[in-house]
Amino acid sequence: MTQPLLSVENLSTWFHTSSGVARSVDGVSFAIGAGETLGIVGESGCGKSVTALSILRLIQPPGRIEAGSRIMFEGKDIVTLDDKGMRGIRGNRISMIFQEPMSALNPVFTVGDQVAEVARVHGNGSRQDAWNRAVEMLSLTGIPSPEERAKQYPHQLSGGMRQRVLIAMALMMTPALIIADEPTTALDVTIQAQILELLVELQNRLGTSILMITHDLGVIAETASRVVVMYGGEVVEEAEVKTLFAGAHHPYTEGLMNAMPQITASRGRLNVIPGTVPSPTEWPSGCRFRDRCSYAWERCEREHPPLYQISGSHTSRCHLAVEPERRAHPHLPLVEQANATV
Repeated sequence: MTQPLLSVENLSTWFHTSSGVARSVDGVSFAIGAGETLGIVGESGCGKSVTALSILRLIQPPGRIEAGSRIMFEGKDIVTLDDKGMRGIRGNRISMIFQEPMSALNPVFTVGDQVAEVARVHGNGSRQDAWNRAVEMLSLTGIPSPEERAKQYPHQLSGGMRQRVLIAMALMMTPALIIADEPTTALDVTIQAQILELLVELQNRLGTSILMITHDLGVIAETASRVVVMYGGEVVEEAEVKTLFAGAHHPYTEGLMNAMPQITASRGRLNVIPGTVPSPTEWPSGCRFRDRCSYAWERCEREHPPLYQISGSHTSRCHLAVEPERRAHPHLPLVEQANATV
């Protein structure tokens, strides 16, 4: 990737609270090329959504983007832009599909008005032009009878329809980058598949780049070409999707993959990674995953691991890269059995 569309360099977004400094995002770096889909995956609390909000400069006090962070987009450092400059990018060149389609729309305005508002804010046409464009976008996202649906309120639409409305809003100005934050949350499996197919189809048609944020590796497998795995506010592994699924290196990534439900598996208990993500005000010393890792040894407590190069563009923040023999002697179960059944 010679000229990335978006380059995030050493992004640190911290929340300064009375309980201490929560380092929710702590030195994250990655890049996205034009027309590419990059996936960011990890458990809740790993810093995925805060990373997305930081790119759009939507972090509110007591949170702030710390000095030394750079977010380069189309040759501009977003971190240093003033409010006017950000308004020209937000919703125009970078759009976001927020979580929870059931609550992301304003209940007192019709969906057509809400989609058309994007064109009224960023475009130069009339209100009628904005409305016509909104209807066109609703049609493009597969909503039947878009002229009639545009006049309806969010409560009159199903969850899948509302998600399509959010996608129409995000694509209204044909942005260079769409940030999709858990775009299939709260939707049933059939509708999830339809939404993902729609995003891929629209990307192929419009050439938009997508930053796909999810906790579901299955979504990553369906949509992304590269994947960044986050844990403890930092990147712990990055690779091409095919490379990652063929041989994940970091124990956290292994745990995520082992926890995926298997169609061919016999009925039984779901696999889970033992423990929980630590509080961002109290990241452990050394490796932040060590308390949950089956391979952890003294070095993991003593040294914070850098991102080691495994092969090509595949990197992993794990000392196993330089001491691979440790894999032969795991001392804790990497995956435990949950109480829930498949």
